[in-house]
Amino acid sequence: MKIVYFSVTGQTRRFIKKLDLAACEIEPANPFFEINEPFVLVVPTYDQEITEVVNDFLDYKSNREYLQGVAGGGNLNFAELYVYTAKDIARDYNVPMLFAFEFSGTNEDVESFKKVVNELESKRN
Repeated sequence: MKIVYFSVTGQTRRFIKKLDLAACEIEPANPFFEINEPFVLVVPTYDQEITEVVNDFLDYKSNREYLQGVAGGGNLNFAELYVYTAKDIARDYNVPMLFAFEFSGTNEDVESFKKVVNELESKRN
């Protein structure tokens, strides 16, 4: 299953690179591209003004139809605001919140996330 992600400081990008899975980054300069295959979205935790490009991507053509779930990165010091961007997207687009990790994720996070993605993919087949 494809991974689509958005990164602001590079921490989400570092997490994605550790996965060694097919991935595509949402670029702020041009979020308007089609995926046309099932994907999991991975986003960092930032205010709506910064992550609006993610919504632009999801609302472009049929992208939202292929969204299978959301994972979020953040800082546990945010307490109840930890991974709120991913939680909001999951709620707004009616898909499951699949996974949460802190900063750029640990090796255990990487393995756990891959397991979640593989299980999601096997349910689709």
